[in-house]
Amino acid sequence: MKICGITRPQDALVAVAQGADALGLVFYAPSPRAVTLEQAMEIADAVPPFVTLVSLFVDEAPAMITQVVESLPIGAIQFHGKETAAFCQQFKRPWFKAVRMKDGVDAATASAGWQGARGVLLDAWQDGVPGGTGHTFDWSRITGDLSLPLVLAGGLNAGNVGAAIGEVRPWAVDVSGGVESAPGIKDAGKIEQFVAAVRRADQQ
Repeated sequence: MKICGITRPQDALVAVAQGADALGLVFYAPSPRAVTLEQAMEIADAVPPFVTLVSLFVDEAPAMITQVVESLPIGAIQFHGKETAAFCQQFKRPWFKAVRMKDGVDAATASAGWQGARGVLLDAWQDGVPGGTGHTFDWSRITGDLSLPLVLAGGLNAGNVGAAIGEVRPWAVDVSGGVESAPGIKDAGKIEQFVAAVRRADQQ
């Protein structure tokens, strides 16, 4: 599971202590969860081994992406904009692509267009908001076999993630606002409850 939108070292440590496999760092200035390279370095310094740091970008300039992945121990890149597969491939890191489930988007068809990706992240659609909307989408729209491992996002929290896992059977789940006390500020109790709900669902 991935806890996204980490802005403080102490939140990273709480997430890791509870069992998060990956932490997301948002490099998208309009987001309330955005971090600078300097902030990200402080977070990275606090993270123990075997936890994947994921950098998130939205139509960012290649030079900035290169600077981030060369300055930090980034294990994967998450692209949330209009990037092409060829664009995403150039940074020599594992990457996955976010697909926002706007009306009419077919998950299987959308995932098929990302050759070279390690997975596809399905998120809720909200006009003008590339991610972190806090809204779910209709999981029954995920039909057929996806050609890539599925990461499920969009409005997940401790109260609904068990049902989401039971219905969708994703490869991983990604949470941000669902474990916060305020945008960008994680809540230790909510993280603990979310992780516990994921584990219960996995056992079932």
